[in-house]
Amino acid sequence: MQDVPDDIEDRLEELTPRQLDQVSRLAERLAEDQRREQRIEEKEERDDEVRTDIRGDNLPDGVPGKATLTKKKINSNEYWYWQWRDGEKIRSQYKGPVDSS
Repeated sequence: MQDVPDDIEDRLEELTPRQLDQVSRLAERLAEDQRREQRIEEKEERDDEVRTDIRGDNLPDGVPGKATLTKKKINSNEYWYWQWRDGEKIRSQYKGPVDSS
């Protein structure tokens, strides 16, 4: 096998058919877990907030300079929010729709 390290392939050759069946089931389960995790991460990347560091003096009252501008999608509509950490809490303030045209 081209992608399997030699030491793993050598060890597998020492196993009984029953053990190989168990390894096969384990490998399938692990592969599916990794695929699922990858799909979740890809979805989070697509759906996740788009954060852009904001520097400047044009922040609204009450929004600290450490705030980031965050794009959120709600019911197929996209909106901008200011977000920042305040102790253990995440604070948000609405900025406006992403596409105001």
